[in-house]
Amino acid sequence: MKEFKPKAWMLPQPVLVIGTYNTDGTPNAMNAAWGGQWDEHEIMISMGAHATTANLDRCGEFTVAFATQETLVEADYVGLVSARNHPDKMERTGWKSTRAPHVNAPLFDCFPMTMECRIKEKLYPSETGYYIVAEILAIHCHEDFLAADGLPDVERMHLITYEPVHHGYLALGPRVGSAFSAGKALTAKQ
Repeated sequence: MKEFKPKAWMLPQPVLVIGTYNTDGTPNAMNAAWGGQWDEHEIMISMGAHATTANLDRCGEFTVAFATQETLVEADYVGLVSARNHPDKMERTGWKSTRAPHVNAPLFDCFPMTMECRIKEKLYPSETGYYIVAEILAIHCHEDFLAADGLPDVERMHLITYEPVHHGYLALGPRVGSAFSAGKALTAKQ
């Protein structure tokens, strides 16, 4: 096996689009990959020093959507440019938004699933950013992406993941097994 020095290669990495409002009330979004589930009702995200970070300092509420194959170009774009330097960045995406019902943040119309969140804790603040632990207040799933049982059908969402080794995006694929069940085949061998 070849050995590598420590790098940010945790796989897979979600492609998260964080929605906030700027000081003038206009919607803003940024792309973030370093995030995940903290516990059953909370998520965590590593935040650098961005316009979104300043918005979170001011308000502490945001939405987080999951980027898809269909939103890849725009999701990458909102990670490339800052609202500080490109006040028209949201217009360029073509995304439409409405105010989220539970937090002071935008819900963008193009994502199959979005979470409304409120910061509970900021960890290790520095001039380069901080980590946030946020409570999930609500999850919105577009009706087109609901399964027959009324729950989100993740396979139909065409979610993407960030591939940090070669800096690409990969499509998440089809279901390949059932969690908490597939391993039972080995219990029969005991």
